[in-house]
Amino acid sequence: MRHRHLCTLALALGVTVLLDVLRVWLPSVITLFGRAAETPAELLGAFALGWFVLALAAPGLVRRLGVRPVGLAAAGVLAVVRLLLTAGPGGTAQLWLACAGLLAGLVWLAAAAALVDRPVAGLALGLAGNAVGHALLGTEDLVWRGGVLGWSLSVPLVLAFLAAVWLSATRRPATPSAGRRAWLLCGPALLLANQIALAPALWSAAAGAGSPDFPGLARPAVPVLGGYAVLLFLAGVLLRMPTRLARVLWPVALVAGAVLFATGRLVPAYLLTAAGLGGCLALTDSATDDAVAGADPDGRAAARRGRAAVVGMLVFAVATVAYYAAYDLGYPNGWVPVAAAVLVALVAFTGPPWSAPTLPDPARTWLLLGLTASAGLGTHLHVPPSDPRPGGPPGTVRVTAYNIRMGFGIDGRLDLDAVARQLRGADVVLLSEVDRGWWLNGGHDTVALLAGRLGMPYVFAPAADPVWGDAVLTRFPVRTGRTRPLTAHGAPTGAQALGVTLDLGGRELAVVATHLQPPPGRDPVEQAREVAAFASEYAAGRPLVLGGDLNTEPDDPAFAEFTRAGLVDALAAARPLRTSPADDPRAQIDHVFVSPGLTAAEVRAPRTEASDHLPVTLTVTLP
Repeated sequence: MRHRHLCTLALALGVTVLLDVLRVWLPSVITLFGRAAETPAELLGAFALGWFVLALAAPGLVRRLGVRPVGLAAAGVLAVVRLLLTAGPGGTAQLWLACAGLLAGLVWLAAAAALVDRPVAGLALGLAGNAVGHALLGTEDLVWRGGVLGWSLSVPLVLAFLAAVWLSATRRPATPSAGRRAWLLCGPALLLANQIALAPALWSAAAGAGSPDFPGLARPAVPVLGGYAVLLFLAGVLLRMPTRLARVLWPVALVAGAVLFATGRLVPAYLLTAAGLGGCLALTDSATDDAVAGADPDGRAAARRGRAAVVGMLVFAVATVAYYAAYDLGYPNGWVPVAAAVLVALVAFTGPPWSAPTLPDPARTWLLLGLTASAGLGTHLHVPPSDPRPGGPPGTVRVTAYNIRMGFGIDGRLDLDAVARQLRGADVVLLSEVDRGWWLNGGHDTVALLAGRLGMPYVFAPAADPVWGDAVLTRFPVRTGRTRPLTAHGAPTGAQALGVTLDLGGRELAVVATHLQPPPGRDPVEQAREVAAFASEYAAGRPLVLGGDLNTEPDDPAFAEFTRAGLVDALAAARPLRTSPADDPRAQIDHVFVSPGLTAAEVRAPRTEASDHLPVTLTVTLP
């Protein structure tokens, strides 16, 4: 029993460390190797999948060299990489370090699978604990943090992981059995947990914080339902019920949750997915799974578990790449989490008779963890938005438009402090490429984290999917808001136009934020026409500021659609004002337009590498 507890602890800590590495590896592949869609989707996908295919050799390596030396070596590499990533190398070094850490993590997982025949306890504890920690950190990953906080938490985590791996590897279970089904679900479970069920940033987005109807608070708010999601997941793992009922209830709940996520119904999606995922994992937690329990003298059962774990992670990789490639190739990607949920449901439903887990000491720890999550996460962290500028209606409004690339700089590092420095002093901020829990970028609530740093309420509007789009941050009270999806017109990535009305101390200002997505090789003329018409209708005679990443040059037809609608190029006096790419600006594709009667001054595009675009800043004088 002591060995099983050590294995559970080692697996839980290992899942946490591996998720930290994945939260660096995923955006590094996109921003550094892929350079945000400059690399062909096929090449990016092949690069990403190659590491998981390479890991298919790990079970054979474990069988030949032994569980202990391979597992300890892989765990050591994984731990060292985790700390080196916290040191923040950035650039190519970060990409290759993350790849090495990922491969080491997959090899360690194969070794752990050879040793552990019932992994559900460790997987559940690791996923739940990671979600709680991620939420308590405000969704800003520990791996990106330096300083006292980053190192004081990272070093003990890594040391505890290494100690648990060492102690568990020195003792072998007396009667190892199979358990391939549970290990096969490791990869799909990581995907579903971090994309839907146990994604803290999604909890705020699902609660509507920052929507046009409910402007966001000055700091991230973690709704009550977030704690419930953790509890439902743990309840699904631990709850005993008749096998026939469990075989139907949990798979149906899981698939239903994934379908609701694909259709944008976030609150019921993550609650159902959390409960269903926990229950489906429990259905595979059987000591008689796939083999008769007993001795394993030739190590074949252990090798089969290792292969199942690596294949499961390959499923994770294929699903993740398929989800991202949709934004380059233009197919609907809502089916990806649904397909992963169906796979998990089928494996759980078709398994052998369920051997319900008992409640040993680790299980009591899970319940305590769940109760702590419910109490700690189930409270809104309400901080009042900053007061509007005093002194009555202002004569000028400082405006910044910035494509922030989800907070990742040219060096591939998440550095929201650097982004916030470019936004300080602005009264109105128009952001493009903002995410609120996009697993491909690590699951951060980027807009809420920036709003907290700046002390500004925000309004978010989804574009490509429910948690990726555009936002407006402002020091003025938001009175109304409206968002309109734009027709694709052959573009692979979705787009929208967000209109908000600001109260400037007795008078109103209409603001429209957008990010045009041109079809491959074409100018976004049709979308520009739609946005210009929406802005004119929304402003309804009020002063108007419109801006964002418009992906069009001043001499292009799409640009002319805005001037044809009667809007004025607010950046005209400073042209040429090149904003992309940030490290060698050549293109003028970030713009601000104003309605006639408004004048612009102090126009700048300050040099910074906090994103792959430069921000555009200006002061608008009101009539």
